[in-house]
Amino acid sequence: MNPAATDHLPSFVAMPGQTDTLFFIMLAFLIAAVLMIGTLYLKLHALPEHLAHRTSKVQYEVVAILALIALFTHNAIFWIAALLLAMIDLPDLTAPLSSMARSLEKLSGRRRPPGPEGQSGVLSYDEQAAAAQPFPWQRKG
Repeated sequence: MNPAATDHLPSFVAMPGQTDTLFFIMLAFLIAAVLMIGTLYLKLHALPEHLAHRTSKVQYEVVAILALIALFTHNAIFWIAALLLAMIDLPDLTAPLSSMARSLEKLSGRRRPPGPEGQSGVLSYDEQAAAAQPFPWQRKG
């Protein structure tokens, strides 16, 4: 090719038979940009789960499921619901209920010391019936 014919071309245009350096620079930039944007997208999608990590197990699991549904369906309402649920502190309803159950067990007198295998101190219905005094007509001898 005549050098006079290519003098007016910019420096990034490759001559025939030479390596196109601009193509390889742009290819590396494109791959890096796709990886960075993908990482940012996945970190943003995991934001509700990260926020809900300090909450109760049930709340964390619901937030994780909502975020996963949002990831697969590309429906933003699920992600927004997961984010709002992660930001709200739900009250612990099981602690007062278990405290009431323990108090009722103590009041009823149906507790026994835990066994060597770490069994619970609550008597089952069959154990309560076996431990109860039989009626006078059921007594033997």
